[in-house]
Amino acid sequence: MALRFRRSIKVAKGVRINFSKSGVSASVGPRGASVTVGKRGTYLNAGLPGTGLSSRQKLSGKRGTSATQRAAATTTSQEITVSVSDSGEIQFLDAKGNPLSDELISIAKKQKGDAIRGLIQRKCDEINVQLQELGQMHIFTPSPDSAGKYSVCEFDEEPPSPPKENKVGFLAKLFPPARAKIEKKNAIAVASYESDLSDWENRKKQFDTEEASRKQKLEHGVREDVSIMEDMLEENLQSISWPRETLISNEINDIGALVLLDVDLPEIEDMPNKTASAPSRGYKLNVKEVSQAQLRKAYMQHVHSIGFRIIGEAFATLPNAATVVLSAFSQRTDTATGHVTDQYLYSVRVSREEWSKLNFNNLKEIDVVEALAGFDMKRNMSKTGLFKAIQPFEPK
Repeated sequence: MALRFRRSIKVAKGVRINFSKSGVSASVGPRGASVTVGKRGTYLNAGLPGTGLSSRQKLSGKRGTSATQRAAATTTSQEITVSVSDSGEIQFLDAKGNPLSDELISIAKKQKGDAIRGLIQRKCDEINVQLQELGQMHIFTPSPDSAGKYSVCEFDEEPPSPPKENKVGFLAKLFPPARAKIEKKNAIAVASYESDLSDWENRKKQFDTEEASRKQKLEHGVREDVSIMEDMLEENLQSISWPRETLISNEINDIGALVLLDVDLPEIEDMPNKTASAPSRGYKLNVKEVSQAQLRKAYMQHVHSIGFRIIGEAFATLPNAATVVLSAFSQRTDTATGHVTDQYLYSVRVSREEWSKLNFNNLKEIDVVEALAGFDMKRNMSKTGLFKAIQPFEPK
């Protein structure tokens, strides 16, 4: 069985800023609320995005020709978008997507400097965390003790509430049309309630059916049926947010006692290779490439973290699994032929007994490179993360 898991992609958004040339009003974030100062006074404009509802409330001022009002009358407000690219480029664009003038950029920085610097820092953290996260997939590895355990899940959707009946008053009783109108309104409310209640009951019935099936799989199927074992393992692996596309092939033998896993690793060329720094002053984001030594170390951590997580998922999913053999390979150029071939970087064989000795309550302190080396392992790797091809374990 071959499973392909695609990387999750995060899209960084810019920040919209409303600012005024005179500095009278400014706001950061999505549309919804703003303050307007004009010749007719100061107003609070509030709206609920997506609903079309809005309100306008006068805060102060009267129609007149005071100095404050005359200054306010010349005030203009403009919405801009500030964005930071992966290369560190900072863009200031107007509402139509055109570059802002130097004058307006200067005004925006003065009025909303903290918000702009905050955006730059978030982009800086986003760039730096990419390498860190790739080597930390193992910290979410489940304990093998959870294999085959069923935990009850309750249907958490409340049933619809019955409608409140509109009473037929004394006067309505005297006028049949008025009475018929009230009774019709009550009938429509009851029909709507009964329809909602029927839909709720159907959803609950479907949930209960699926829950019973899940219980059956966890308590019996995953111990007796290889096809269910494969489905459960696939489901758990698919639930993981893989930072890079990962291809996993598996074979389950001896009614689940032996699990063979082949992992097509991401290439080192696919690794993020940038680091960033944001000066405490100014509006800059410095982005530079990491060294080859740093990149190899990050790749070494990443490929071992992948293997650790997959082994852990296999033991946590399959209660019969006594031994897991995982072999990880990458596409590399064969120097003898010049062709790109699959080359195994490491192969590890782990028993449940050995795996259970790890402290799953303190995975952050585990060095996955050293942890996997503590088991029966084939690997030809330098301390700096240079791999040479190996022959993986053969199925027994």
